Amino acid sequence: MRIISGSFKGKRINAPANLPVRPTTDFAKEALFNVLNNHYDFDSISVLDLFSGIGSISLEFASRGSSRIVSVDIDPGCVRFLSDTVKKMNLENTVTVIRNDVFEFLKHQNSGFDVVYADPPYNFEQQEYDQMINLIKENGFLSAEGELIVEHPKNISFKEYPNLLQTRKYGRVHFSFFDFED
Repeated sequence: MRIISGSFKGKRINAPANLPVRPTTDFAKEALFNVLNNHYDFDSISVLDLFSGIGSISLEFASRGSSRIVSVDIDPGCVRFLSDTVKKMNLENTVTVIRNDVFEFLKHQNSGFDVVYADPPYNFEQQEYDQMINLIKENGFLSAEGELIVEHPKNISFKEYPNLLQTRKYGRVHFSFFDFED
């Protein structure tokens, strides 16, 4: 994995092979951030990265200047790796790494993030995605103009979901964008 842009542009992050992750490809990540670059001033947004794994997305936001990033994952190896990486990159004041089950984390009220990014395991079922999205909405995890981005495989569809803005496909990776403005 490499950081695409920003202050850490080109930095390679090499995670141990024994971690249960499938990092977003550089191709898909670059395409995603090209879209986000047109919507956000990165240094003025807060980010919640769910199922953060080794932190590819969190570190990309940090590299681009986001100053409040919360990364949540349940795997102790991933949490340890990301925590160590954050420390080595001197990002302790920017990236907060939390070891927790995402669904447990989402059951609590929150003041809202500008971007919530979720990359659940690819064996997630449609109802698990629906439950996750509903918890994010109901418990205030998005700010008033915030956006939820869900990475998912092609067999998952949100086309009937009322808050879907768009779905983009990059190779085998799909990103669906949601807002909860009424």
